[in-house]
Amino acid sequence: MKLQYRKADLCEAERICYIVQHTKAVIFPDYYTQAVVDFFSRLHSLDNIKSDISQGRINVLVKDDEIIGTGSHTDNHITRVYVLPEYQGQGFGTIIMNELEKDIFEIHDFCELDASLPACIFYENRGYQTIKHIKYDIGSGKSMIYEIMRKYKKTY
Repeated sequence: MKLQYRKADLCEAERICYIVQHTKAVIFPDYYTQAVVDFFSRLHSLDNIKSDISQGRINVLVKDDEIIGTGSHTDNHITRVYVLPEYQGQGFGTIIMNELEKDIFEIHDFCELDASLPACIFYENRGYQTIKHIKYDIGSGKSMIYEIMRKYKKTY
């Protein structure tokens, strides 16, 4: 098995969008209403992904020449961490998070992220702590719930 973690290229935007949209479509309906799932779809649109790639914010995890996961950050804020459902539970999310945290901890004292309900336990197991519960208005009288979580750099 050959693994590579690297910056995304603009020509990979559609693959990254597929990973995000497919993973969300498979996992999120067990945790969120359709209105929230649709909100996430708009938030992680192809245009937004292209913009983030252009700004150097998106990385990809490539297994045997296939992009299977993605992660990004702006400053110390981690965003858009997704691994295709068929590759979840095999340590690939951990690889992405290790790389994101490594980059962030070179400059910042803590990482912060907005955790969806299905991801909270994964982040908690990595040492993240919930610092705030958020109820976010997505319009049309609908809301979504998520956690803001933080992990501090270890200093020995």
